[in-house]
Amino acid sequence: MQTTDIGNKEEGKVWHRKPTPSNTGVMVTVIRSAAAYQSKTVRFLHVTFDTTGDSFLAGDHHGNIYVFDITRNRFRLVQKTGQACTALAFNLRRTTEFLVALADYSIKCFDKDTKQLVSWMRGHEGAVSSVSVHGSGRYAISTSADTAQLWDLDTFQRKRKLNVRQSVGIQRVFFLPLSNTILSCFNDDSIFAWESDTLFCKYQLPVPDEGPRIHYKAFAVTRDGKILAAGGRSNLLHLWCLDTRQLLRVVQMPPKVRTVRQLEFLPDSFDGGASQTLGVLSQDGVMRFINIQTCKLLFNIGSHDDAITAATVSPNGRHIVTIMDNGSLNIYSVQCLTQDYNKPPPSLVKVVSGGECSALTMKVKSEAVQRPAKTSGRRVNTKVLRPPAVPMTEDKENELPDGLNKKRLVTLLKAFGEYPAKYRMFVWRSLLRLPENHAAFSSLTDKGLHSAYLSIQERYPIKSHKLQRGLQRVLSALAHWAAIFGETDYLPLVAFPFVKLFQNNPLLCFEVVATTIVNWCQHWFEYFPNPPLNILSMAENVLAHHDKELLQHLIDCGVTSQLYVWPLLETLFSEVLTRDEWLKLFDNVFSNHPAFLLVSVVSYVTCCRAPLLLCSHKEDFEYFFHHRNNLDVSAAIKETYRLMESTPADIHPRNMLDDFQPLTRGQYPVFNKYPTYIVEYQSQERERIRQQEVDYLRERQAVQELRAEVVQRQAEDEAWYTQQELLQQAEEKRRDILQQEESKLAEQRTRLTAMKRELKVKELQLMDAARRRFLKHQQDQRLTELHRLDEQIQRKMNTRDQETAAAVQDIQVRQMELEAQRRLFEQQLAKEQVRVTQEVRAEVDTRRHRSEVEETTFQHLLNNDTDRLISSTSQVLEECLAEAGQLGVDTEWQAEVMRRLDQEDADRDRHYHHLAGLHRETRTKEQQLVNIMEDVEGQRWEEVVSQKAQLAEERQAAATAEANRRVFLSQEEEETEQHRDNLRRSQDHSLSQQWEMRARSPCSTSGLLHNPVASPGQSQQRHSPNNICLNNQSTSDDSTCFSLDRGRGELDCRERELMQDIRELRQKLAARGKNSNSTTSH
Repeated sequence: MQTTDIGNKEEGKVWHRKPTPSNTGVMVTVIRSAAAYQSKTVRFLHVTFDTTGDSFLAGDHHGNIYVFDITRNRFRLVQKTGQACTALAFNLRRTTEFLVALADYSIKCFDKDTKQLVSWMRGHEGAVSSVSVHGSGRYAISTSADTAQLWDLDTFQRKRKLNVRQSVGIQRVFFLPLSNTILSCFNDDSIFAWESDTLFCKYQLPVPDEGPRIHYKAFAVTRDGKILAAGGRSNLLHLWCLDTRQLLRVVQMPPKVRTVRQLEFLPDSFDGGASQTLGVLSQDGVMRFINIQTCKLLFNIGSHDDAITAATVSPNGRHIVTIMDNGSLNIYSVQCLTQDYNKPPPSLVKVVSGGECSALTMKVKSEAVQRPAKTSGRRVNTKVLRPPAVPMTEDKENELPDGLNKKRLVTLLKAFGEYPAKYRMFVWRSLLRLPENHAAFSSLTDKGLHSAYLSIQERYPIKSHKLQRGLQRVLSALAHWAAIFGETDYLPLVAFPFVKLFQNNPLLCFEVVATTIVNWCQHWFEYFPNPPLNILSMAENVLAHHDKELLQHLIDCGVTSQLYVWPLLETLFSEVLTRDEWLKLFDNVFSNHPAFLLVSVVSYVTCCRAPLLLCSHKEDFEYFFHHRNNLDVSAAIKETYRLMESTPADIHPRNMLDDFQPLTRGQYPVFNKYPTYIVEYQSQERERIRQQEVDYLRERQAVQELRAEVVQRQAEDEAWYTQQELLQQAEEKRRDILQQEESKLAEQRTRLTAMKRELKVKELQLMDAARRRFLKHQQDQRLTELHRLDEQIQRKMNTRDQETAAAVQDIQVRQMELEAQRRLFEQQLAKEQVRVTQEVRAEVDTRRHRSEVEETTFQHLLNNDTDRLISSTSQVLEECLAEAGQLGVDTEWQAEVMRRLDQEDADRDRHYHHLAGLHRETRTKEQQLVNIMEDVEGQRWEEVVSQKAQLAEERQAAATAEANRRVFLSQEEEETEQHRDNLRRSQDHSLSQQWEMRARSPCSTSGLLHNPVASPGQSQQRHSPNNICLNNQSTSDDSTCFSLDRGRGELDCRERELMQDIRELRQKLAARGKNSNSTTSH
């Protein structure tokens, strides 16, 4: 076994020496090593053959596409796609083009010679798993998991697309061979057949109800498109017959097979497309080839160590290319794989020498030949007798082409009953010794279709157009070969079975039919156009010899040989036998004398004698010999052999029919075994009739032309008059039409106006509806906004109530704090008053002491300078002065008290106005109240300061008065001496004036005393003017303290009234907010 490493080569040889397949059948192994790593190989992914089977495409993991030509021993790199391929197709109508499905879900078409991109097809949304091309190469179907698309390869446009539900995926969609049918297979094991032109669903295969579900994954179809093999997740294979649409059989693979990955039919040159060998690739990497008829395992490729992942079989059945698990390619020779079971079976006849046994009975099995057991005697020396150097005449007759022997074939046929289906066509070719005259057959087909079979589809409608064309071609060739075949009505019935069997090879079909007519249809045409009475008489004589009772019954029922023999002969049993039965019968017919067919008719009748004896009407016999019956063909064939041996020679058809004569090579023999005069007469009559028909048709055509001319002239005259009348009528009609059109136009205008009005009304209605809808929308929005505002107001009111409650609590706390501060302030004022009182008393004491000192001094002066009179006079004057000073002081103090009371009243008015402002400013009233209290406190402190300033001024005025008094006293001392005499004279006048002043003064000392109870101090003050002045000052201080206490009480009362007003105002605001909320909600 050779191994070829293509590496980075773009072309080269596949093998370097002539391949000699190994025991496993491998001709050569192809690998591709990576450039940088010699030990690393690039895996091949997909392989596909062309239509000839001589070359194939291979795509690797790097996107390189190679073409391998096995016959020329060459490979070549044709394309570098740059990405891995998922499917390949190489059987297009243009043989140099191929399709590649890539990993980007697209499909590209390349030319392998020019290496150019032809087209780029897109449309899949998933990876393309397979590409199937129609037999004509015009259409292609690409399949992915979710869709299948039909492409026109002439325009590279997508024609149709098959979509399925996501739950039901697609397994595979492909064309059936030799037809226009598309087969679609889905994940639920359903299989549908579609017409490719119309995409009409033709049929659906029934899903098997019995047995486990297989889950179809792999499919294969024979070349004739009749058998479908399907497998999946099981070791069972389903074989479907697509003609009957029924499950043909279920094949169970060995237990080692658990899953079927791929199925491939192995074609054969002589099977007519009905492949019998099926390759099954399982999960263990072994591909097993079985016979689907006998269900026997033929051979294997691959092993557990060298597993196969994919395989492709060439269309000619010569090679198999597999992709191994390591990524390499193995090219197998099918001839080497099948040489073991394709060997001809060993001879069943052994020549024994040196023994007395003349005949040995051998039991033969399908696997090998069983030899006879050894005898118990001494060992017998055997010697094989070789045939003489010069062959005998009998041997010449038995020798067939291709190394076959007719006598041995007949022996095998008698043993097995039929030839192997795989080699039947090959055996028939050898038995009939077909010359395969290609040139002669081409000369016949070049003449075209015979006139007798131009309309054969009308007499014999066939569903398959291909089969109909093949039948028409063969019949035309036979008619051109011999004129009788153009006149024979039953020739299509004779040729149809062979045409259906050899529809792919018209040459073999023609020669088989011609050989059959020449040998097995002898003397059929001597009584043409009547049935061959001589042949029918032969069959009737044989039937009379072997079953007189049946013949007498047929005669009594009025049934002749033309009714029970001729229907079987003219159809060659194709109407009464199935395909397999017919093939088995003609295996024996072609292997025996031409008389075997006629004797087979007699054996068929005798084997069916029981139902025939029950028939009494002619129609029953006609139906019986034109339809299939329950008959054992093997028994009928055995009966035929018995009749062939037991029929007397005088009536035996063998003596009346010639032996088998094959067709001559080069040119086909002249066939003239028919009454030529009849055929010629019929031809002449047909020609005469045809000529008469031609003359009749010519004369008829001339008469028809004359008649047509006369009729034409009459028609022209009549047409002229009619035209004139029609013109007048047309004019009148046009006028009527114009009037009608005008009226219709007016009506249409009216309708149009009404329609416009309706449209306008509808437009207005629509606008009104739109406006209402818009207003409703706005109203809804406003209601929503109002609800939102209500919620906000409610939330704010709750928040405000909470804040108000908190503010009330804060105000109450603040009020308590202010009350405490007020009491503290009162205490401080009381303390300050006590202190001021003490200071005043101290000052009064000081002044009193000073006055006493001054008085003492003044009295001493007076005592020293004047006498008693002057002393009394000065004392009176001093008392007057003291009383006048005291009166002035009292007046000023009362004015000051009044001024302070007015100031307090003004402050109280300002405080009232401030409280009124607090009513208007509810949100800031607490802070303003605090400010007012602070202002009152400041004003009081200012009053105290001003009182202290006034007191200082008074003290300064007292000091000034004291200085003036001192000046006055000094002046008095100076003038005392000068006016001592005047004082004496005016003493009386002064005393009188003093009493008058006392009587007229409104501010006496007694009027200024507020305390009616006289204390001992006061009684003393009456005798002392200075004491009276000081007592009046003390009384003024007490009145001032009383007025301050009264203002403070009024202020507290006003504050309590203000707080009550604030509470009432808040309650009113809360009630108003609740009322507004209830109104909004309603």
